[in-house]
Amino acid sequence: MNQEVSKALRGVALLKVRNIHHWTDRTFSFNCERPQSFRFRSGEFAMIGLIVDGKPLLRAYSIASPSWDEDLEFYSIKVDDGPLTSRLQHLKEGDEIVMRPKPVGTLVHDALLPGKRLFLFSTGTGIAPFASVIRDPETYEKFDHVILTQTCREAHELDYGKHLCESIVTHELLSEIVGDKLTHIGTTTREETPFMGRMTDWIRDGRLAAAVGGQLDPATDRVMICGSMAMLQDHKAICEEMGFIEGSNSEPGQFVIEKAFVD
Repeated sequence: MNQEVSKALRGVALLKVRNIHHWTDRTFSFNCERPQSFRFRSGEFAMIGLIVDGKPLLRAYSIASPSWDEDLEFYSIKVDDGPLTSRLQHLKEGDEIVMRPKPVGTLVHDALLPGKRLFLFSTGTGIAPFASVIRDPETYEKFDHVILTQTCREAHELDYGKHLCESIVTHELLSEIVGDKLTHIGTTTREETPFMGRMTDWIRDGRLAAAVGGQLDPATDRVMICGSMAMLQDHKAICEEMGFIEGSNSEPGQFVIEKAFVD
């Protein structure tokens, strides 16, 4: 290792890629070895990337694996002209990525007040932090019912979330902890499916309430939101209209969004 690369690696950890799965032509996930000293709360993100031209090129990525897992999982979109994703999508088993070992984020239990139902609203790869949250036993200790929603353009883009929920049902320990507490709703906006429409429309027209047994209520419900900027703004507006108060790590509230991905 030359001196320039050695200097670039100061403050970051090298993680070996264990496996990669390409879910669609636009999305993929990959697992890496987890440093023994690395601790995080389910729902947090880390800065990960590659060494490019002798320097670490890092971007914020939600950790999709739960805090108890021996691996670190990430779920990413493919962007051909993206400075990092154009390279990450070509990862192979045995390759190495770099990570700044300081996780942060607001999509964590500490940022929410106690409640009975937890709603996790996501679009596209915004499901990644919730892949961590729904596999954390603490989630089911704190809430009686967890509702995970994901909206994508086409049905096959929902496969990652479907596989995720199926893996919980077949997991020896998680299946007993989760039981019937988890509800998964996947909707599409372009391809015709039985579940069409944006979740904001489902909230406003009562379809969500009908599906889960009651409208959102700030007295008992808590909300986490992750997706595009427009999606975040739309869901935040609805929450505030309903009387929900935004929370943070320093002052827990009734709903939270991940501001790290908002310009």
